Amino acid sequence: MDFLHPLSGFLVGTMVGLTGVGGGSLMAPIMILLLGVAPTTAVGTDLWFAALTKMVGGGVHHSQGHADWQVVRRLAYGSVPAAALTLWFLSASGGHQMKNGLVVQMLGAALIITAIVTLFQRKIYAVAVNIEDDRKAAYRRLLPAVTAFCGAILGVIVTLTSVGAGALGATMLVMLYPIRLSMQKIVGTDIVHAVPLTMLAGLGYFWLGLVDFQLLGSLLIGSIPGIVIGSRLTKHVNAGFIRIALSLMLVFSGLKLLTS
Repeated sequence: MDFLHPLSGFLVGTMVGLTGVGGGSLMAPIMILLLGVAPTTAVGTDLWFAALTKMVGGGVHHSQGHADWQVVRRLAYGSVPAAALTLWFLSASGGHQMKNGLVVQMLGAALIITAIVTLFQRKIYAVAVNIEDDRKAAYRRLLPAVTAFCGAILGVIVTLTSVGAGALGATMLVMLYPIRLSMQKIVGTDIVHAVPLTMLAGLGYFWLGLVDFQLLGSLLIGSIPGIVIGSRLTKHVNAGFIRIALSLMLVFSGLKLLTS
């Protein structure tokens, strides 16, 4: 077994545990650019990697009280049906015959968008907190529906590219629940919600024959201890510096994919 596989899994798992970001955002480009995996197989394998890794991280965050289950359900009301419809579309249109070039372009664009929202998440939080009081009352009435709608958008993006369950999901939560959710609860809620979404999408790619389970196993050997360590270090590490470094890595990877 190539030592790069478990090492890549450990680094990505640790990043996911620390910030809720990094699973699909890092693992898919690592598989394509570093490990030489076909793009469509990289997306399918990465979805399984994210589902199983975040299942462990979600358990840790739940035990620490970092998951808001009502918010998880609201997101899932939109994301799970949207993922199912996206899988149906891929299957009906011959998803197993999708051109790798299209997947690479979509993935590259998703990485750059993810980098931007990751970098400016704190500023988005500051703007959301300062919404005027008279607008907050109307906003709260629409919040369940808006949350489900954002979940649906997330479901489509994650199913097509395996990217977004972390950074985009966390940023949506920052905008939707700036007062209700602390940064720790945003990370925990985001990770817990990602589990059913990535599992459903992963099952769809498995049905299409686009999952490399041997590679998945070697990645998980490193990622499981990584996400446990990262989840337990959440309170002790300044995630701001990590987010800056992660954003730069995502921009580089996205540009590399777009120009490849």
